Amino acid sequence: MECCREPSCRKRGRWRWRWRRQSGSGVNAEEEHGIKKIILIGTPNVGKSMLFHRLTGIYATISNYPGTTVEVFRGRGSFENQLFEVIDTPGMYSLLPLTEEERVTRALLLAEHPEVLIHVIDARNLEKMLSLTLQLLEAELPVILVVNMMDEAETLGIDIDLAQLEKDLGIPVVATAASKGWGIELLRKRIAEYVRKHGVRKGVG
Repeated sequence: MECCREPSCRKRGRWRWRWRRQSGSGVNAEEEHGIKKIILIGTPNVGKSMLFHRLTGIYATISNYPGTTVEVFRGRGSFENQLFEVIDTPGMYSLLPLTEEERVTRALLLAEHPEVLIHVIDARNLEKMLSLTLQLLEAELPVILVVNMMDEAETLGIDIDLAQLEKDLGIPVVATAASKGWGIELLRKRIAEYVRKHGVRKGVG
């Protein structure tokens, strides 16, 4: 599904899935006051794994999601004196899951209650990938949009007005080239600022 750039897209009621707690799945005190969480989400081949590496360094734990053969990567990073757990999820095209990988990613969104959800997209395919961004916003998730592979987009002569995109979507937008380390420090700063501004999430009721 191709997506227009207008933020009104998300008001049309096409996506009514909401991120809510499972019935009876209360959050204990340790979870409430523990480490803050970041989830990376995006379609395959947008540079999520490289961005995960840039944010966490070389140390990560790898485990299969319970009941599946799908691997989930977890690591930690400190951004402006705030410690975060960073979770790299399997590729996802839509909040309406069709594959095992998409079902695992959706389950993680429901279970982990991240302070920040980083949607990583390929700058060369901006309009196509904004469809999922709008679904995430319609689901009232705490999204930061990362427009990755900016170096390759510039080589192709693609010009993106990031300030206008941020204004239209109403969320932070950060340009990166994770393979070269471009924009990573700015992303760390925007993550820390976002959490300070919005506080620790306790789920959507």
